[in-house]
Amino acid sequence: MTRLYHLIYIALIAGALAGCSGAKMSVADEQLARGEYFDAQKTYRKIYNKLNPREQRSQRAEVALKMGECYTRLGQDARAAAAYQNALRYGYPDSTILLQLASAQHGQGNYAQAIKSYEDYLKIKPDDSHARQALAGARRAAELKRNKTRHVVRNAKLFNSRRSDFSPMFNGEVLYFTTTNEKVTGSNRSEITGMKRSDIWMVRKNERGDWQRPEAVEGEVNTEWDEGIISFSPDGSTMYLTRAIRTPDRNTGVDIYTSHRSDAQWSAPVKLEITNDTLSSYGHPAVSPSGEYLYFTSDMPGHGGKDIWRIKLNERAGSLENLGDAINTPGDEVFPYMLTDSIMYFSSDGHPGLGGLDIFRATLTPSGGWLVENMGSPINSEGDDFGITFANPGKESGYFSSNRGDGRGYDHLYSFELPDLKIQISGWVLDRDEEPVPNAVIRIVGNDGSNQKAVARNDGSFSFPLQRGVRYVMLAGAKGYLNAKQEFTSDTAEEDAEYGIDFILASISKPNIVENIFYDFDKATLRPESKGALDSLVQMLRDNPNITIEMASHTDRWGSDEYNIRLSERRAKSVVDYLIEAGIPAARLQYQGYGKSRPKKITKRLAREFSLFEEGRVLDEAFIESLPEEQQEIADQINRRTEFQVLSVDYQMY
Repeated sequence: MTRLYHLIYIALIAGALAGCSGAKMSVADEQLARGEYFDAQKTYRKIYNKLNPREQRSQRAEVALKMGECYTRLGQDARAAAAYQNALRYGYPDSTILLQLASAQHGQGNYAQAIKSYEDYLKIKPDDSHARQALAGARRAAELKRNKTRHVVRNAKLFNSRRSDFSPMFNGEVLYFTTTNEKVTGSNRSEITGMKRSDIWMVRKNERGDWQRPEAVEGEVNTEWDEGIISFSPDGSTMYLTRAIRTPDRNTGVDIYTSHRSDAQWSAPVKLEITNDTLSSYGHPAVSPSGEYLYFTSDMPGHGGKDIWRIKLNERAGSLENLGDAINTPGDEVFPYMLTDSIMYFSSDGHPGLGGLDIFRATLTPSGGWLVENMGSPINSEGDDFGITFANPGKESGYFSSNRGDGRGYDHLYSFELPDLKIQISGWVLDRDEEPVPNAVIRIVGNDGSNQKAVARNDGSFSFPLQRGVRYVMLAGAKGYLNAKQEFTSDTAEEDAEYGIDFILASISKPNIVENIFYDFDKATLRPESKGALDSLVQMLRDNPNITIEMASHTDRWGSDEYNIRLSERRAKSVVDYLIEAGIPAARLQYQGYGKSRPKKITKRLAREFSLFEEGRVLDEAFIESLPEEQQEIADQINRRTEFQVLSVDYQMY
């Protein structure tokens, strides 16, 4: 975890720990009180190893607890959990150690163990709201990790050093961040982390749009002290930064400073006076896009821990405002970032999460409240996730920092992106012989106001991009063919999807078979299983309101001509009667029975389906009788059919 994050603790813990006997113990306690966690844990560890496990149990318990505190501040949850367990084993009397252990287990992703430790603690302290929130987070963590968002997260290796790199922030096309790499300005190593004190660095893109190597910002911003965790005014000319200064005669002070850019140089920072309170710490500045407000983190008395506050930049006096219960908890709320004036991102260990600090999105509601949502996995992890920035307010991509997977607790920069959903519909425009229809035009209209048009490819294929949860109407048509319409609604699921839909166009110039029309033997009564085909025919007539058609029925070669004519005519009339009952005007419909007088000519589709017949073959009686008996039945089946032929295309047009 970052040095500047933990420096805000120092004012709180100074003097809170009583020294124990022995010079080294007093030295360690002083180091811990000053927030020098790296040095303190080394001193405590030496003391712990010298204490007798049987005769100095209480001393061992206390030292183990304080080692755990140091490891927690350094972001080393595995070591912290082991230290807290040692403190419990040696009988440390304070029940809050169970909460600290639970938090360390939570930060490791050991959710089952964390749940038990939270529950054990809550049996003793049932009114601890922070513990209840943490328990809710541990219980929900497995679900959050299981149901990952579509975000793609990658380690930004080009930007990361072998130390800590964190809190990225865009200023135009330049990415700024805080680093403790080996090339920072100061030569002294931090007693808090064991690393060098942090500086502000930046990275630019070249003419091809590729990121270059990071470099220190120009000017007088970086000093021997800690600088970092920055924000910028809307015009990019003013930098708001966090600076921590420590001198031997006083506790470390953490404050917000401003620096101004002139000729690519940043001026020496000047302290921004926020309140008259000189005991509290102020850091993590975030300027709203409008430039009206400065959001920041402080340990001023509020909800407990660190809270997020804001002031009006143009009238600081009297404008100080705590963001309230929806944002701030008894835990820590830190690293605010304003995407817009009404959308804030921040990190918290007080709201339910996966462990450590999680990143949350807060949306300002019309009533003035905040709606807070956990960003979920993979942006959040069991480690500390914080300091997010967006490359473009209109696109969900950018960078954030995390110490996930780093046993030393070092922070690293990660990129994130929410890829655009790839939702499309594709299909084919074919005639009733399943051949591509040339130059077919497809239109698609959505209830979101979208209107698209395309011409099918030579093979009859087409595709359109879609949006989630939209109801679409599609119409396909071509010269010499009737229009065909389809309707559907795209899914609302947050995932890529492809829909398939085909248009079968009926010819204007030749008969069109209507498949799946069934009659009882020797009768003209339509069977129930014909309903689907008949309703499709009704829809086709509604989609083409200016056509008139002839319904025709054909029989096989069996029976007399007179009998077959009468039977086929009654069957064609049954179809027309169905269409009239469904609302199609009778003036648009004719019926005709042809009996066995018009044997079927084999089309390309029929030749593919029945390879024993060649394309163009007419299935007349002489040919059928030349076939083997089983093939004769197939030919008779093909001849028994119902068709429609377009008679005119200008019904009631004039």
